[in-house]
Amino acid sequence: MSAAAVMMIINSMFLILGGIVVFMLGMEMMGSNLEKAAGKNIRKLMSKAAKNRFTGVGTGAAVTALVNSSAATTVMIVGFVNVGLMTLTQAASVIMGANIGTTISAFIMALSSSGSSYFSVTAVFALIAFAGFVITLVSKQDKVKRIGHILEGVGVIFIGLNVMSGAVSAMLAKDEISGAVQNVFIAIGYGKETLTWEIIVLFILGVVLTALMQSSAALTAIVISLASQNLITLQMAMCIILGANVGTCLTSLISSFGATVNAKRAAAVHLLFNVAGCLIFIFPVAFAGKYIAKFLNSFIGSTEWQIAIFHMFFNIVTTLLLLPFLKYLVKLACILVPDKKGKQEGTQDILDERLLKTPAIAVGQARREILRMGNLAFTNYKRSLDMLLSGKMDGKEQFDETERQINEMNKHITQFLIKLSSMEISETDEKKVSSFYHVTSDMERIGDYAENITEYAERLTVTDAKFSEHAVEEIRQMDMHLTELYKNVELAFADHDLRYMSKIEEEEEATDAMCKTMQQSHIRRTDEGRCNPETGAVFLQLAVNMERIGDHMFNIANSVKSYVGNSANN
Repeated sequence: MSAAAVMMIINSMFLILGGIVVFMLGMEMMGSNLEKAAGKNIRKLMSKAAKNRFTGVGTGAAVTALVNSSAATTVMIVGFVNVGLMTLTQAASVIMGANIGTTISAFIMALSSSGSSYFSVTAVFALIAFAGFVITLVSKQDKVKRIGHILEGVGVIFIGLNVMSGAVSAMLAKDEISGAVQNVFIAIGYGKETLTWEIIVLFILGVVLTALMQSSAALTAIVISLASQNLITLQMAMCIILGANVGTCLTSLISSFGATVNAKRAAAVHLLFNVAGCLIFIFPVAFAGKYIAKFLNSFIGSTEWQIAIFHMFFNIVTTLLLLPFLKYLVKLACILVPDKKGKQEGTQDILDERLLKTPAIAVGQARREILRMGNLAFTNYKRSLDMLLSGKMDGKEQFDETERQINEMNKHITQFLIKLSSMEISETDEKKVSSFYHVTSDMERIGDYAENITEYAERLTVTDAKFSEHAVEEIRQMDMHLTELYKNVELAFADHDLRYMSKIEEEEEATDAMCKTMQQSHIRRTDEGRCNPETGAVFLQLAVNMERIGDHMFNIANSVKSYVGNSANN
């Protein structure tokens, strides 16, 4: 081969690699912005997955069509199972649907190769990309900018595909190169009616390349580019596509490292499903490929569209065949990934970093964890007050353990929020995350004041001092207002609902008034000689601490105002 031909091959390979990069950037741009635009809808779809296996399949297909990646959806699912948002059986049905949803990518690629000498689909989508760029440039509204980024992504996908296809065409324009390339594919199996050992080579090629690129869509794009230049037959393309379906499982397997046993089982279900599908199709493709090709040729002549149709047919048929055996697939995954003997699985990490791939759901999980932290802080407050009034320190050990847990959660939530704030999130979610920093701090401060109350309890226990009946009654009244305040604050924060604000304001004012009442009552009792200095000092400090707990609760409720106006139910 001449030096000019070698340089042409090198240049073409560089362009093909560049085309893959542009294509994947376009997929990422379009998928991430669609995901942000449909963040609330993704949460709703995922909640519907719990109903039955059919809604699970539909959910997986819809979400994957939105994010344009079955691997991304499966990583999400592994995260959901890991934090307990989804059961293993629900995850299995969603994974099946994800395989169907990803087939839309093949149709996009087939469309890019359509057109005539007078009409270029790629040129139209290049114009769409430019229109998207102009929109993002001139618009100041996030929602409009997001639409612009989606249009940019769609256009860039087609540009990337065109770069790949053009590089292959330019390389094959030289007879010297095209002859050599055709000889390679003939050696692999081009033109053969029945593939035997070649099917193993093509299948493994699909597995390895997809695992390396971490994207079955990228490999499908390459296969369609080769088919458009008549370098591979439909039968060869089908073998590579089958391998790509197994290779894409590597992403979910990697994502399950360090996760719970059930999360690892979800990744195993993904692998089992795709392997079973390949076993069902591999022999018909190997030995009856020419008949499948003839059947598809009878109603569509384009090999590119035939590949896209086969890709969808493979995933739909595999789902229909395996869906009735969903329970057995899950049982097999449980056998392959058994529970650890002699070990108890650790507590589920609700703020699993895998959820960052779906920021809208990650925001919801952060809120859920903050609520859990708040519940622990308020429980500790109740525990400290009980020790103070009863004079018994039996709950001190449990109190200390809960306080340690609150401090750890504060650090963990803050770290997660820092990572979440660096992600591309909607304007409303950005405001939520910003407010969550302050809410977490308020929750932690409530725990600190509970710790102060415990110290007062210890001080009184040492001196065997007790409050008077009137003092105890006032403390219980203050506690009643704090309990009612917490109940409404929790509802307002959990539901993003300002309807509770009037009750919250009423109870917060009641705690302020009760603090003054307690201080005035203390002065009166001191003047009357009914209060000793030790209990008096504790009583005054207690009143202030309880009032400040109410202030922090009120801060939490007020934080909802920063974003609830934009999306009351988001």
